[in-house]
Amino acid sequence: MEDQEKKQKPTIAVLGAGHGGMAMAGHMALMGFKVNLFNRSKERLWGVISTGGIRIESDFGLSGFGKINIASTNIEEVIKDVDIIMVVVPATAHSYLAEISAPYLQDGQILVLNPGRTFGALEFKQILNSKNISTDVIIAETQTFIYASRVTGPAQAKIFRIKNSIPIASIRAHLIPTLLKKIRVIYPQFVPGDNIFKTSFDNIGAVFHPTLCVLNAGWIEDEAEFQFYVQGVTPSVARILEKVDEERVKVAEALGIRALTAREWLYLAYNAHGNILFESMRANPGYRGISAPTRLNMRYLTEDVPTSLVPIASTGRKFGVETPTINSIIHIASILNKTDYWEIGRTVEKLNIHNMSLKDLRLLAIGEK
Repeated sequence: MEDQEKKQKPTIAVLGAGHGGMAMAGHMALMGFKVNLFNRSKERLWGVISTGGIRIESDFGLSGFGKINIASTNIEEVIKDVDIIMVVVPATAHSYLAEISAPYLQDGQILVLNPGRTFGALEFKQILNSKNISTDVIIAETQTFIYASRVTGPAQAKIFRIKNSIPIASIRAHLIPTLLKKIRVIYPQFVPGDNIFKTSFDNIGAVFHPTLCVLNAGWIEDEAEFQFYVQGVTPSVARILEKVDEERVKVAEALGIRALTAREWLYLAYNAHGNILFESMRANPGYRGISAPTRLNMRYLTEDVPTSLVPIASTGRKFGVETPTINSIIHIASILNKTDYWEIGRTVEKLNIHNMSLKDLRLLAIGEK
């Protein structure tokens, strides 16, 4: 019976040994799964290699040592013969991982971007297409990351929270039930996300992270600490957030998608409600105590602008939906970090969908084109 259970357990590769990847790899290993871990630089892996695994700790009873099967900078070695590949890196690194993993993917494997931000799965698929890779792989993305976690040592991670419900969708939407059946063996928290447009446009980080950084840039660069989602959100700041949110929802509507508004998301995720976004954010106890970043050159801008706001605005431009507020945030963020986020971001041209009609784009998402 024990041997049969082992055979039924999927084998897993985790790509990325940052805060999220270490937590995910260690937790899955602690749950008894065979886990391989990849990272581009060996420095991040030396503790895992020397100890043979990752120690997981938490404040809610989850703790122990998860043995890692392979920890390596060799992508071929890590993903060979595994059932599920979990990509846990900043979305700006998705294209790099698509490039280096493409030759070694195998029929029947499932690859999940945790999360995809906006159009992550589509970008990954288009890179495989450009390399003429015809391997039958399910490419999926989550709406958000399942853990709130931090690396606390060379081979140690702390998990602060595990989210209850994580929408997930795949290119070839008819394969979502197959995807769920296999991935729920590991994470019962995963739920169907309808399609990759839905997971991409329900990316609420696109609304909150960049705008709050831009509007609080002076305070962030000051030495004073402040609560990001409480002191950083005044009534006037919240009005800008509402405009960014409104534009995101309108672009989604142009694709035939009903995206959650930020207020709806706060109610569903935290049971926080209000008549306006400012009231909803203030009603969320989960935001209290979260400190603001201490620099502007960090993921809320370097990741969320090029892989969230840029594809939303670029899609809006393609379908005639104006996004003046989002465009302004992209422009100012580019100035703040001396980086042209339009140039490096996920535009419809880079995704090779700029000449597609809405019908063609929908067919691509469900896997019929």
